Amino acid sequence: MILIGRNLSPFVRRTAASLNLLGLRFTQRPFSVAQNAEEIRGFNPLGRVPALVMEDGEVLLDSAAILDALDDLAGPERALVPRSGAARRDVLRAVALAVGATEKVVGAYYETRRPDGLRWAEGQAKLTAQAQAAFAALDRLAESHGWLCGEKLTQADVTAVAGLDFADIVLPELAAGRFPALAALRDRANAIPAIGETRFKAE
Repeated sequence: MILIGRNLSPFVRRTAASLNLLGLRFTQRPFSVAQNAEEIRGFNPLGRVPALVMEDGEVLLDSAAILDALDDLAGPERALVPRSGAARRDVLRAVALAVGATEKVVGAYYETRRPDGLRWAEGQAKLTAQAQAAFAALDRLAESHGWLCGEKLTQADVTAVAGLDFADIVLPELAAGRFPALAALRDRANAIPAIGETRFKAE
């Protein structure tokens, strides 16, 4: 399998970490949406990452769809999202919070990239507050369990770690010590090589 995208994207990173955790072999083409737009469009007409080229040549798009397919490949005993019941709903709820927080971080970051005079301060403040509220909810979960959804690491943890690390890179003041339990969980997760080795390293 071939993973398209670089791990600065938290959505690429959660895919790379999941592949590692599930023991699925892959190579990675660390294309940047800014510098390698044409190459990325060869895999995804939207020009977005991640994309995953399967062994038979099928190309999967969007990290949610990719992760669902990877869990299917790995089987129910190893899948990072439980197959059914309350456990599945708990993980999906936490994943939704982590994805939502990450998307709001992305939006707030892009607002800072606008030229002077075109930035919408109120919009950025709202996006930041939404991200912080979702991270705060995850922080409360991190206070109560070994991992976000119990004693077993799940996709909720992988996605939350990728999102919090991304926030610390692009908008470090957004988290800035506000979520100690989640930060401690992040540090434990990053100590696992399958996750920690996917942390973005600036060239």
